[in-house]
Amino acid sequence: MKAIELAKAYDPASFEDSIYAMWKNEGHFMPKAEKGKKPFTVVIPPPNVTGVLHMGHALNNNLQDIQVRYRRMKGNPTLWVPGTDHAGIATQNVVEKKLRKEGRDRREMGREAFVEETWKVAKEHRAFIDNQLAKIGASVDWSRERFTLDEGLSKAVREVFVTLYERNLVYKGEYLVNWCTSCGTALSDDERGGARGRGGLHVAHLVRIRRRPLPRLSIGKDRDRNHPAGNPLGRHSRGLPSGG
Repeated sequence: MKAIELAKAYDPASFEDSIYAMWKNEGHFMPKAEKGKKPFTVVIPPPNVTGVLHMGHALNNNLQDIQVRYRRMKGNPTLWVPGTDHAGIATQNVVEKKLRKEGRDRREMGREAFVEETWKVAKEHRAFIDNQLAKIGASVDWSRERFTLDEGLSKAVREVFVTLYERNLVYKGEYLVNWCTSCGTALSDDERGGARGRGGLHVAHLVRIRRRPLPRLSIGKDRDRNHPAGNPLGRHSRGLPSGG
């Protein structure tokens, strides 16, 4: 028998890619429904295509992988669904920053060209993210990979929204919102990032009470402190929030 010379040091790159390709090509991550066996399914929290995966994603995905592989070993038909999130306005901002670095402006290039550029960036990031998942050995079923703008997912969102509307759980009204003057649209509190917006004498604040964000309007808040004539509001300023 011919002796096989082993490498003095283990080189993961020499084995991991070929082993993962074998797992993937032979369908080891593709479950088959079996009568009498309880299925186990995990939908990966889809990362945004605004960038690539970081260490937090790696940790989270490895914890999911541990659960998924454990269930497979127990004999459960196990499905782990991969996917990515289009991230909407956040991706638009990433593309706009990229264009500014290149000396371009979305308003000058037109809507169609900007949308095309956005899809290009999204596809590049999706491909990079998929490769990162494969590199950490994530045992996801690639045949079921999803993107949040896929027609099936978009249809599901529309159906839910219409159902909520029909039940009068979604309705129009006048509310204080976070407005982005650059994007020309309303932003959620998460997208706002904790910054406060000022317009004239009105400053909108976010006061956290029992962890629920509540808007508060402060009139003349920042103007009266440095007014040359002192406090122009006089006794009418009592009870107003102090500057901060």
